[in-house]
Amino acid sequence: MFILVLAFLIGIVAGLRALTAPAAVSWAAHLGLLSLQGTPLAWLGYAFTPYIFTVLALGELFNDKLPKTPSRTVPPQFITRVVTGALSGAAIGAASHSLVLGLIAGAIGAVAGTLGGSAIRAKLAGAFGKDLPAALLEDAVAIILAIVVVTRLG
Repeated sequence: MFILVLAFLIGIVAGLRALTAPAAVSWAAHLGLLSLQGTPLAWLGYAFTPYIFTVLALGELFNDKLPKTPSRTVPPQFITRVVTGALSGAAIGAASHSLVLGLIAGAIGAVAGTLGGSAIRAKLAGAFGKDLPAALLEDAVAIILAIVVVTRLG
């Protein structure tokens, strides 16, 4: 059951920042905190995978602050978050022979993170009078939550 909570939480991370979740899970697999050998998701722990996801995640962190970046709730962005949340949740579940349940928990977490993160960020941006402080706070929450989740795996 605890593994499903972690899968849900990594899904929330994906809802906040789509590529931070798979980057964190990939690093966990690469560093041996998450055992994916013999699963269809073993590739997440391959030598170059965490570096690729990290570069993509850093690009997303930068891109998120640009004024022309579309809302996370439009279909392409929303779908991407659900997919990366499902992938990350599936990886966490797969380590405990619960790939499908982890996938579902990650996808549900991604929906919650996407909608909840959008609403909270809008309120924070209104309170701050601008979006950048809210976006940076959201970055910090996503990164810290991802670290908390993956460190509970080992």
